[in-house]
Amino acid sequence: MYSAYTQYVTLRAEAVTMATTTHDTSFGPLTVRDSGGDGPVVLLIHGLLVDGRLWDRVAEPLAASGLRVIVPDLPLGAHTQAVRSGADVSPRGIARLIDELATSMELRDVTLVGNDTGGAICQLVAAEQPHWIGALVLTPCDCYENFLPPMFRPMQVLARRAPWALTAALQPLRLQAPRRLPFAFGWLAKRGIPRELGDAWLHGFFHDRGIRRDLYATLAAIDKADTLAAAEKLRLFDRPVLLAWAPQDRFFTWRYAERLAADIPGARIERIEDSYTFTMLDQPARTAELIEAFARERVAA
Repeated sequence: MYSAYTQYVTLRAEAVTMATTTHDTSFGPLTVRDSGGDGPVVLLIHGLLVDGRLWDRVAEPLAASGLRVIVPDLPLGAHTQAVRSGADVSPRGIARLIDELATSMELRDVTLVGNDTGGAICQLVAAEQPHWIGALVLTPCDCYENFLPPMFRPMQVLARRAPWALTAALQPLRLQAPRRLPFAFGWLAKRGIPRELGDAWLHGFFHDRGIRRDLYATLAAIDKADTLAAAEKLRLFDRPVLLAWAPQDRFFTWRYAERLAADIPGARIERIEDSYTFTMLDQPARTAELIEAFARERVAA
């Protein structure tokens, strides 16, 4: 099935076009790519210091399969324009932005998919059970007390107490080699991140004071109390949940998937082998296959 799926989406992906639009939101202009169409809707959410391009290798085959795929570029540190003054870029604020976007686009019966920090934010969204969510997919992501993972917490301390020191500490990431270190992207993608993609994600941080301000505000506001509270609410979540998890992940280990599966009614786990956190880079075909099958199975049911 896996190889047949890979061949199928490879043949169809060439015909896929993702229209890029700009949506006016309470945060300011928000770039969104949308494949359009009448198929089941999948909304792909990224995490800190990346943008929607993280999902490209999954979004294209999903769109080729006939799903309507929507990928926003959220203000999480790799955005290209600072948010409006006063915008709440805490995880709770970004969760409200996602709800605002889905509501303004009049989306219905959406399969919401999150990764890394974006997965934690999706939990905050789902915990409030907005009318437009039909199902939830979590790939390896922050949850419970693991928000942030311990290796990244020094960044949060600096963001709160000495932002200038964090700016200085991250300067080596201008070069490719330091990005492979665990505290950077090294333990997020088993096969590394293309240089041009890493350059694009870090450009705003290095060149725009407003974007650095936004990122530091998000880091400073991250609080495990939010994900712990969301986990309690998700015990009452009444919609299908898929945990598409990587057993080899260094930051979000398998035990977190098992814990979520035990706490969320009806949740099931699927394995994505030979991958770290960014399963959409390490194993895009497997990740896309699981999301598509889940979305179609749910709609059929």
